[in-house]
Amino acid sequence: MLPFRDINPTRNFPLMTVGLIILNALVFVYMLSLASEGALAAFINRMAVIPYEYTHQADIGEPSLQPFWLTLFSAMFMHGGPVHLLGNMLYLWIFGNNIEDIMGPWRYLLFYLLCGVIASITHIMIEPASKIPMLGASGAIAGVLGAYLVRFPSAKIDSCVWVLFFIWVVRLPAMLVLAFWFVLQLASGTSSLLTPTEGGGVAWWAHIGGFLAGMVLVFFFARRNRGSEYYSR
Repeated sequence: MLPFRDINPTRNFPLMTVGLIILNALVFVYMLSLASEGALAAFINRMAVIPYEYTHQADIGEPSLQPFWLTLFSAMFMHGGPVHLLGNMLYLWIFGNNIEDIMGPWRYLLFYLLCGVIASITHIMIEPASKIPMLGASGAIAGVLGAYLVRFPSAKIDSCVWVLFFIWVVRLPAMLVLAFWFVLQLASGTSSLLTPTEGGGVAWWAHIGGFLAGMVLVFFFARRNRGSEYYSR
C-alpha cells in the first residue's frame, strides 16, 4: 500500500514542510557530489548516528561531528539513495502539511526534530553495539504520521494497492492506512530482533519510536484552537 494524496486541505501554505523537503534534497545532492566512494563513506561516518559511538563514547573510523550528539540532528537530513529520499519526502508532503497547519511552522519544526531525536535514541537502545551508521528522515516523519493518526483519523487517503500484477487506487481512512503502516513496522522490528543480521537494513525501531513519540507529543504541540477538520468525499 502506497499513499499518494490525502483529502484534507490546510488553511496555510506549509512553508516549513516545503523547507524541510528542500533541505533534505539539497543534502542528498551534496552527498551525490562527493567525488569518491571514500569521501562519501567518510561523510556518512562523520554525520550519521552510530549506536556504538554513543554507548561506548568512542569514535570508530572517521571522527564524529562534535559535539557528537549533533549527529542526532544531522543524520535525519541524510539519505542512502533516491528511493529512500523520494519515499520519505512523499510521506512528509502528504501528512506534514496538516500537522504544520495545526501547530504553526516553528512549533512544527521543533516537534519534527524532537520526534527524529527520539527515533534515533530508540534505535540506539535497541541496537547499542551496532557500528552501522543510521541515517534518514524516517524517524522524524514517523512522528508526523503518529500525530496525523491522532488528529485526523477519519481523513481520507488515496493509496495504490498492489495485488499480484494489478494495481488499484483506493480511498481509505487515515486510521486504516497508518495503522497498517505501524503494524508493518512493528512486525518487521520484532522479526529483526528474532533474526538479527550483521549487514545494514531498515531501522524499524526508529520508526516505531518516532511514531509513538508523535502520538504523544501532538497533544503538547498542537494549538488548542485548531480542530481536526477535514473534507470527506
